[in-house]
Amino acid sequence: MSVTVAKSAGFCFGVSRAVELVEQAAAQGGQVATLGPIIHNRHVVARFQALGVRVIGSAAEATAGMTVVVRSHGVSRQVMQALEATGAKVVDATCPFVKRIHGIVSRAEEEGRVPVIIGTRSHPEVEGIAGWCGKCHVFEDLEELERWAMSGEVDKDAPICMVSQTTSTEALWKKCSIFAKKQFTNLKIFDTICKATEDRQSEAAVLSAACQAMVVVGDPTSSNTGRLASICREHCPRVALVDNAAELDPAFFCGVSHVGITAGASTPAWIIKEVNKTMSEITNVETVQEENFAELLEQSIKTLNTGDKVVGIVTCIGNTEVQVDLGTKHAGYIPYDEISTDPSVKPEDVLKVGDEIEVFVVRVNDQEGTVQLSKKKLDGMKVWDEMAAYVEDKTTVEGVITEDNKGGLVANVKGVRVFIPASQSGIAKGGDMTGLKGQTVKLKITEVNRARRRVIGSIRAVAAEERKANREKIWAEIEVGKQYHGVVKSLTSYGAFVDIGGVDGMVHVSELSWNRIKTPADVVKVGDEIDVYVIGFDPEKHKISLGYKTAEMNPWNQFMSKFSVGDVVDAKIVKLMTFGAFAEIIPGVDGLIHISQIADRRIGKPEDVLAEGQEVQVKITDVDAENKRISLSIRALLEEDTAEDAE
Repeated sequence: MSVTVAKSAGFCFGVSRAVELVEQAAAQGGQVATLGPIIHNRHVVARFQALGVRVIGSAAEATAGMTVVVRSHGVSRQVMQALEATGAKVVDATCPFVKRIHGIVSRAEEEGRVPVIIGTRSHPEVEGIAGWCGKCHVFEDLEELERWAMSGEVDKDAPICMVSQTTSTEALWKKCSIFAKKQFTNLKIFDTICKATEDRQSEAAVLSAACQAMVVVGDPTSSNTGRLASICREHCPRVALVDNAAELDPAFFCGVSHVGITAGASTPAWIIKEVNKTMSEITNVETVQEENFAELLEQSIKTLNTGDKVVGIVTCIGNTEVQVDLGTKHAGYIPYDEISTDPSVKPEDVLKVGDEIEVFVVRVNDQEGTVQLSKKKLDGMKVWDEMAAYVEDKTTVEGVITEDNKGGLVANVKGVRVFIPASQSGIAKGGDMTGLKGQTVKLKITEVNRARRRVIGSIRAVAAEERKANREKIWAEIEVGKQYHGVVKSLTSYGAFVDIGGVDGMVHVSELSWNRIKTPADVVKVGDEIDVYVIGFDPEKHKISLGYKTAEMNPWNQFMSKFSVGDVVDAKIVKLMTFGAFAEIIPGVDGLIHISQIADRRIGKPEDVLAEGQEVQVKITDVDAENKRISLSIRALLEEDTAEDAE
């Protein structure tokens, strides 16, 4: 037979804290008492009685000078005030999760809301919660809640605040929540089931479904233990609830090959260990799961120190803080302003109940059993580790430029202020850096000084790295005819140098335009983005010849696509000869007006009628595509006008 012990079996951190507070009080000497049993386990209570710790039933039994420990279930406001009035030293061992519910119902009443508690009426925890508001309603199951809602006693629009006993079952709470949301229009719901309880119940359900028998260890008067047994019975036909190892019945294990063990939150580790050992002895099991219960107990009551890094589970996201279960006696909480360095971030956007998070211990309050945590501080520490790693690994990171000054730029990288010297900004000396403000840029972290909290970065290093990679890619893939989109970097008398993505190529002046130009500046200027193509290249000398003018840009091709014989066009006289005049139809394409076609009469020379620069209308009379010659006529238009007049 094999035995599996639930990992969540035994003390929760609230119970561990309460037990330790009693131990501390007993160690200090003097009269010590607990108001009611400190937890629902007679063995623990008996152990404390042996140490001289009394159990008193009411505040009236307390006396001045006595140390009275309020049990983990908590008490009402009235009882707490009565205790303080006796002059006794009050040690509040109320579970922090229960104390949170006290605050919720108290505020609800102040807001005019009706507190509704889902739980067992006679349970000390529920009685204590009810004592922190004037009037409330307690429902033990969904049927009671439904009857109240349908009775007409409460209006559907009534302001209601609903909470749960920390040890209630998740199934009951879910049913009641779904019904209440449908029934009431002005409802506030707070899921106050303890995360440790929820985990214990969930694990018990899974374990009992996989076992042939279950042993639930705990005081039979404990509500928490009773619920565990009920959950196990839903999934397993054979369940035994035992107070200690002496109650184990050997006959219970007959014909069973796999047994599971779980225990309530008030069951000490030594009793669980004793049950496990006894089961091994009476059944001669082949394998029994060994658990170091001393270590488990030590873990549950371990102390925390300021500056520790700890891992916890998010159990609740409240109005001002996030509660975290650290698996210790302390109740952890993260104030909203310690969630993130970004004040606009909402806790519910980055965290949810059940998340496992690593946090930094800011302050420990052993008296109250609380510990203030910070996610922001730990994230900040991690960021500095990351910054140092970025320098080592030469990682490229992104940052937002937040300001500029005479010395350079400032970028925000993961909440850290990174200074970028002007020489590393990627902007030419004397250039305007203000245009980068507000932009997201890529940069390298080049220096980190934690002591001075100084980080230096470089945008230029990223650009240089990218240019190197681009150069290698271009030379690996370059071929004649390949097209690139580039930027004009500089001009000379013989051409223009164009950056095609990390490599400069030259466009000779003859390749810039189909027309005759005096300088490259007649066509392009520095900073222009142009499309070019490879004419030739020399990898050894790292030289690339580029072309800019294309067939589509050829004036003759443009002329042929737009005009034909018979068209009348506007032209400009560009040159006068003895035999006629040349007229520009479009830039780069001229046509000849023979002297006989200049006028409708005989003229001595072209300048008698025309002048260079004059705009005239001409008719295209002939196109010699092979020799790229165009014949034009002014006379043809004049004769047409005369014919029209005569007609």
